[in-house]
Amino acid sequence: MSSSVVPPGVAFVANGLKATLLPSITTYGILYVLSSTSNAQLPRTFLATAAICSIPLVSYIKRSWKLHQQQREREALGAVSIPRWKGKWPGNFDLLLKINEDFRTDYIGRPVRLYFDELGNTWAMDILGDGPVFTIEPEHIKQVLATQFDNFEKGREFRFAAGDVLGSGVFNSDGEMWKFHRSMTRPFFSRDRISHFNLFERHGDELIKLMVQRFRSGLPVDAQDAYSRFTLDSATEFLFGSCVHSLQSGLSYPINASPYTDRASDPAEDFARAFAEAQESIAQRTRYGPLWPLWEMFGNKSTASMEIVNKYLDPILTSALENRKQFLANVNTSGSEKSAEIDEDETLLDHLVKFTDDKVVLKDEILNIMIAGRDTTASTLTFATYLLAMYPEPAARLRSEILSKVGSTRCPTYDDIREMKYLRAFVNETLRLFPAVPFDTRRSKKGTTLAPAQPGGKPFYVPPENEVTYSVLLMHRRTDLWGPDAMEFDPDRFLDERLHKYLTPNPFIFVPFNAGPRICLGQQFAYNEASFMLVRLLQTFDRFELDVSAQPPESVPPASWKNVPGRQSIERCWPKSHLTMYAQVSSLL
Repeated sequence: MSSSVVPPGVAFVANGLKATLLPSITTYGILYVLSSTSNAQLPRTFLATAAICSIPLVSYIKRSWKLHQQQREREALGAVSIPRWKGKWPGNFDLLLKINEDFRTDYIGRPVRLYFDELGNTWAMDILGDGPVFTIEPEHIKQVLATQFDNFEKGREFRFAAGDVLGSGVFNSDGEMWKFHRSMTRPFFSRDRISHFNLFERHGDELIKLMVQRFRSGLPVDAQDAYSRFTLDSATEFLFGSCVHSLQSGLSYPINASPYTDRASDPAEDFARAFAEAQESIAQRTRYGPLWPLWEMFGNKSTASMEIVNKYLDPILTSALENRKQFLANVNTSGSEKSAEIDEDETLLDHLVKFTDDKVVLKDEILNIMIAGRDTTASTLTFATYLLAMYPEPAARLRSEILSKVGSTRCPTYDDIREMKYLRAFVNETLRLFPAVPFDTRRSKKGTTLAPAQPGGKPFYVPPENEVTYSVLLMHRRTDLWGPDAMEFDPDRFLDERLHKYLTPNPFIFVPFNAGPRICLGQQFAYNEASFMLVRLLQTFDRFELDVSAQPPESVPPASWKNVPGRQSIERCWPKSHLTMYAQVSSLL
């Protein structure tokens, strides 16, 4: 996971110049040789002009040939082009700038949702000759994730953008490397491993104690900060047996606390903050597409963050590799075969070092799984608690189910959580409106088709090496898929007749953890951890209220949102996303 000394923008421009100047240099050379060997000596100004003119000419020829090949393939497949969102500037560069600015200042998903309303559930736009596809159509998402899985991969563009953060881990690899990572990691997320709740109990009780102390002092709790600490402690202990103990540093204080406590730097907080900043750099890069290096002309924006992350992880990885040496020595001494079976007290890192001693591979995989098992849970708990405060009746009903099932003090078991139907419905409804991964992308390997927009119509054509971005956030909120109340929070939709009317016949309308062979490895871990924490929370507290007055002003939704239909008009926090969803600055309870 090394970062290049040369800034990405400089390398991008240098490579671009090589590709751009090659036609002109070749043209100049050919004309110069012909001129030198003929009686008619061509003026050097003519040679230079011809060389310069060859650049757009060659570009036009290449683009025309590419479009011609795509047209032939599209006709052979009996398909039609996907509707296009057209900008006003050459190359539609204005669209790229608009989307990125709107993602920064507007409600999550709204910058592109408006074009789904205009162009349909699947559309594309050309950015300097590239034509990424955007979709919220469940059948198309099903094809990308499942039925055409072998033809859609993360792709080289995403691997390049995320490489200095995620390396070659399971989130950022394809083909045999992805299979290798998946096969290494999958056994560790079996039921036997994720149903042991002692880990959640220790860190959950520590968090509850801190929350009680904070409320008794008359101050609110930053829910997102609290859950980020809980999930970070749980994940680091679960993954590599070395808890960062971020809860021991105490909860953060609101800005209106008197006196406001300016906390000293803490290694656990530094690690968590740096990891979040590194993920944000990936999100920004993906929004800018293949041109992202131009925004990092003077330096790699993830370097400083990853130095902090690596500084924390390196001693842990070194220790694990030393344990590997001992493990192999014991195997050689006993003469037994190296076993991939997981011992009772074994961590994921202990398990991984049985397969490889490559420190980079180990680091990449640990960070990838931390996103799967930690960030998704922190996001879900943050928005679940936000919804507890926004909707007191469902909150009271959930608490009633918890108290009737496990009482006010007993820790829930795996079977307890399975039997609490309303709890699962509450979590699912949270994930429907605020999915942990609201946007994701794949890239086609070869030309293919997506299902027709209308029954009996022609399928849509997707060229080879074409990006397809899908949004489960926007799909989860479609009224034609979920009913006229799709924007409302109502856990009963996962229990009553609406379940059988909408979800049962079309399961791909709800994919908060993706689907197909790449379905999130940490899905059940996240469900169990979030459910456990909600049980302990509602065993302790009987009501929740948002304290918007304690939020920084820039985190409060702007007044202009009040006039926009849908959830945007009622939100009291500002949902954002990098690789996972979060509140811009936490809502406080």
